[in-house]
Amino acid sequence: MTTRRENILAQIKTNLDTISGVSVYRVRTTPLARGEVPAIVLEPVSDSPSEDSFVKTMWTFQVKCSVFVRNDAPGNTADAFVEEVHSKIMADPTCNGNALDIDAGNTDFSFFDADVPLGVVEMNFLVKYRTDREDLTAA
Repeated sequence: MTTRRENILAQIKTNLDTISGVSVYRVRTTPLARGEVPAIVLEPVSDSPSEDSFVKTMWTFQVKCSVFVRNDAPGNTADAFVEEVHSKIMADPTCNGNALDIDAGNTDFSFFDADVPLGVVEMNFLVKYRTDREDLTAA
């Protein structure tokens, strides 16, 4: 069995994989090589429970999608990917039936000077889902 959290991440990754011109990675722990950019890195941030009833737990799962681009106008280039990431995630608010809803969270921008400038836009999403109190795989 797989937890609902993992099913949600897998569905978001599947949705993001349809964006052309960019590689999508899950939980990338090694640096991106120059040839691997533009890239989107999908990673879990936190998952907070609250009691929904005596038998259910409501979760708020924070997911981060980071867009990496390198060129002379990284802000403009990143913006096109940011729009696509937002659209793909918000178009499937139940993550193929695994979640209840998704809300957009904070977006952070970082730009780095180098021989080819690097832009990183980190977009956070809050995914709401429910499980049995004793079983993270059951709704």
